[in-house]
Amino acid sequence: VDPTWAYGFPEVAPGQRDRIAAATRVSNPGCYPTGFLGLIAPLVRAGLIPADQPMTVNAVSGYSGGGKAMIAEFETEGAPAYRAYGLSLKHKHVPEMTRHAGLSRPVIFTPAVGAYRQGMLVEAPLHLSALPGSPSIEVIHGALVEAYAGQRFVEVAELEVTEAMTGLDPEGLNGTNRLRLHVFGDRGGEQARLVALLDNLGKGASGAAVQNLNLMLGLDEGMGLG
Repeated sequence: VDPTWAYGFPEVAPGQRDRIAAATRVSNPGCYPTGFLGLIAPLVRAGLIPADQPMTVNAVSGYSGGGKAMIAEFETEGAPAYRAYGLSLKHKHVPEMTRHAGLSRPVIFTPAVGAYRQGMLVEAPLHLSALPGSPSIEVIHGALVEAYAGQRFVEVAELEVTEAMTGLDPEGLNGTNRLRLHVFGDRGGEQARLVALLDNLGKGASGAAVQNLNLMLGLDEGMGLG
């Protein structure tokens, strides 16, 4: 969150790619913030979500996101199937999410890890009827599509595809530098679940680092990435 460093999420805002390319210091985003910001930052920028909107972030990641100690714990017999953490509401990623989303209130972040190695889902629920103008699912989806038009590594799932889904696999983008965004909604159009899918070790970590290094070196930003 140091303003003297360029934030290393090229797709998060117009001009961010150029700021990274010109920077001498770039901060790599956290995996959870990558999913949350991918969903929410364009909507705040478009005025669909007010800056003072109370926001909740629910997420589950593979245990590799917890470092060596957690990897060792989850790869032993008798490891838990699922663990919620960050119960003090003071997770280190909260300032990053809040600042780069353009929000004025700290988000409520409820992270968890599951008994699988990598891959993650990051979800932001919305009461559409509580937002200014009560935007529809189509308006929310359209704003994300517009924000990421032409982006190589960020995609927005079509509404027709999302509507037909009965579940999401957190391991679905493992081994890639891709971020996929879904907009789910209820039949009445009053509620939405925005869900991001990514590899916590890919677009959420090393993939993003390689993408940023490519930009800083003047190379094709997709070099070495899938």
